Amino acid sequence: MGESKRGKGPVVHGEADATGYRAPLPDRGDGEFSINPAGASASGAAWGTIGNAAGLDGGMDRTQPPLPRRWFADAPLAIKTILGFWTVYFASTSLRAVLMDQLGQGEMFRRRAAVVALAMLLSFLIYLALQLVARRGIAAKIAVAAIACLPPAALQPIVNNYMFYVFAPEAAPWIDAMSTRDMAEWSTLKLIADVAYSWYFFFAAWAAIYVALSYAGQLREADRRAAALTRQAQEAQLRALRYQINPHFLFNTLNSLSALVLARRTEAAEQMLGNLSAFFRTTLTTEPTADVALAEEIRLQRLYLEIEQVRFPDRLKIEIDVPEELLTRRVPVLILQPVVENCVKYGVAKARRPVTIRISAYEEAGRLHLKVKDDGDGVAPEQASEGTGVGLRNVCDRLASRFGEAGGCIHGADPGGGYTVHIYFPAIRGD
Repeated sequence: MGESKRGKGPVVHGEADATGYRAPLPDRGDGEFSINPAGASASGAAWGTIGNAAGLDGGMDRTQPPLPRRWFADAPLAIKTILGFWTVYFASTSLRAVLMDQLGQGEMFRRRAAVVALAMLLSFLIYLALQLVARRGIAAKIAVAAIACLPPAALQPIVNNYMFYVFAPEAAPWIDAMSTRDMAEWSTLKLIADVAYSWYFFFAAWAAIYVALSYAGQLREADRRAAALTRQAQEAQLRALRYQINPHFLFNTLNSLSALVLARRTEAAEQMLGNLSAFFRTTLTTEPTADVALAEEIRLQRLYLEIEQVRFPDRLKIEIDVPEELLTRRVPVLILQPVVENCVKYGVAKARRPVTIRISAYEEAGRLHLKVKDDGDGVAPEQASEGTGVGLRNVCDRLASRFGEAGGCIHGADPGGGYTVHIYFPAIRGD
């Protein structure tokens, strides 16, 4: 029994178990996965400089906020601000009356309530006028609000004068307390004009509060919509990159099947067809932008490699080094497939000796690191005469599109032979 360097718990060294998982590979971190041109270890201390490990967990948020209606989308906001503003006004004026010990406070309270109720109704009419410029800029809203406040400011003092000085004067003791001289100096028109000036600023104050909050809400909604569009574009890009995998792999496999048929290796061809059917049954039913458990990703790669082992029964060897606690980490589906395919195409197929493909994983500084290494002749995909490097660029592009600077890939030929691809991205914990 032994213990994994990066995993926890005992592991068994030697042959692969029933699930195909071997013991952790020896000497990890001592330069085994070195890359050119500097020849530094891909798992060495230099990796401590990759980005910022903070805040890297969590998956993509695919929820999209519903788009608001064009008309009366913020009616609840208008109603809340109207109720809040005029309730504060009503409470403050009532408190002022109590502190000044005004006569007939009970009757004044009831009449003031009627006046404030009218002010709430007029404020809602101002809101309706503002709906004419609901999708315009804040300058247009301010202009409309300034004009829309004029009629309510003219009507409100008329109603206010009627409620306090005309309606049921016998029940208004404050009228008797006013001196004849005061009544003579202040005509009804002057009184209304003076009060209208104050009412205008009350309505304008509410309108300013509403316009500010409404505009802030529109800015937040615009940000949400922009974020939703960005996510949609990102997911479309991920799907486009993901869909490049299946045709690429399918064409290669069909060429292999053709070779087996021409060589009359019918049993091998039948086995490859069965494995190919199982592979595509799994991959084509998976959402291209979805994440899968690392264990499932490894299973898919083993299924692919079993297909290739029909072509190279004596030359293709497989080793898997994945600590058990990492098997539940979430990874982009088929993120390893183009890399493993390159190992077969440029490592195994070009060699005349057995070539081992090793898949390993470890977690460090909030990131999941996956390595795929072959000990072939170290031919880079982009340097091969028939290669274009599309598969490897596909992987790097998917990581950049999904994780930005938090994910990426590094690759190169090892000085001692072989080729290593090292990808990293935020560690996403599974259930």
